[in-house]
Amino acid sequence: MDTTQTLPVVETVTESSASSSGVVTTGVEASSRAPSTTCHLRLRRANRDEIIRVPARLADLLPADHLARQVWATVEQLNLAAFYAAIQVTGDTPGAPATDPLILTAVWVYATSQGETSARAIAELCVSHLAYIWLCGGVPLNYHTISDFRTQHGDALDQLMTEVVQQMKETGWVEFDAHAQDGMRVRASAGAASFHREATLRQTLAEAQAQDKELEQARVAESGDLSARQQAAQERAAHEQVARLEAALAELPAVRAVKPVGERDAARVSSTDPEARVMKMADGGFRPAYNWEFVVDTAHLVITAVEVVNTGSDKAQTLPMLAQDQQRCGRLPHDWLMDGGFVNLSAIEIAEVERHVRVLAPVPEPKDATRDRYAPLPDDSPAVAAWRQRMGTDEAKETYKLRAATVECVNAQARARHGVYQVRVRGRAKVRCVALWVAITHNLLIWLRHASTPSTSPAQPVSVAG
Repeated sequence: MDTTQTLPVVETVTESSASSSGVVTTGVEASSRAPSTTCHLRLRRANRDEIIRVPARLADLLPADHLARQVWATVEQLNLAAFYAAIQVTGDTPGAPATDPLILTAVWVYATSQGETSARAIAELCVSHLAYIWLCGGVPLNYHTISDFRTQHGDALDQLMTEVVQQMKETGWVEFDAHAQDGMRVRASAGAASFHREATLRQTLAEAQAQDKELEQARVAESGDLSARQQAAQERAAHEQVARLEAALAELPAVRAVKPVGERDAARVSSTDPEARVMKMADGGFRPAYNWEFVVDTAHLVITAVEVVNTGSDKAQTLPMLAQDQQRCGRLPHDWLMDGGFVNLSAIEIAEVERHVRVLAPVPEPKDATRDRYAPLPDDSPAVAAWRQRMGTDEAKETYKLRAATVECVNAQARARHGVYQVRVRGRAKVRCVALWVAITHNLLIWLRHASTPSTSPAQPVSVAG
């Protein structure tokens, strides 16, 4: 009698059978050492690449104290009417339903709080990360919708920023002893090689216009092997290239105006982002960038004003930021702190005399080493003379230290926490939208911290775990 044990051996995998639950059924041939003894086993094999429906209640995906829940609850309290006003799909009109701006706002606030700046990455997270899945609440989002929402609502974002500042002021989280201003250079979405002189820009524009015309003629003639979708994508890319080159030529006069007379013919503008400018960065290098301006309440680190400019110098930014701070807060602080890059004597005089703000900014070192830097000059106005003398006092020097401990801390948080190293969008208006998202998110995190903590000490960095 043959007592040899039969050992199953996998030889083939069939693709014909699959269960309703998505588990693949495979055929397995088993053979003994005796050639005459064989058997076929049908087994359900694990297939972890299969997409299956997992029964789950979205409300139960996250713990009660998760940051995503807190962000949603806070955004629900905000007035998003300006975002809803742009929606044209109503109950009796054709078209697919629009995505609720409440969802998109909460997704962008949460993503910004986690340092995620890529719309494509966020779209992936919306189907793979529980926090984003919970925020979406079953509403599918693609990266086009996410990306467009970030930059297509500049006015609505500006109103939302003002509302957040106003509500925080009413709850006592914005104080007016001192506000500090600072600039931060952020890399643009353009390379140094994209900057060209006028002759190169005009030649490239002529080539782009010719290509655009050829694509249009090919579409009319219905020639080529491309699908209608591919043809539309090519035409859109050609139109955008022509528009960027025309914008670059339109920016040339502004670039030439700030250059010495002998260097104006050598002025260059980026064909990728015409509004970007080459600026000196913190590491001493020169790169295409934008200059972000923040104003911060030194008591609670709330951002009260935000602007994006394409000039590397901060000297002209004091008065515009004073005006924005007053518009958003309803009043100006007692002290206005700024570093030496903002020092402009005419702006100091207007701030002191017309805006009734006490300016605290370092007095530049005199060229004459024997002259007292804090002594008024003969041609100083009374306001400028008072500023010089004030900065020589111990009280002013001690108060001025708040600038580095507050607004520079906010800038560092913007880079480290919110991913503000290089913007992914082009054009000053779109970059300003990104800066507004960062400012709104920063303020809402402070809102959440104060809401969850009975008492907080002033000028402490924000730390909210995700």
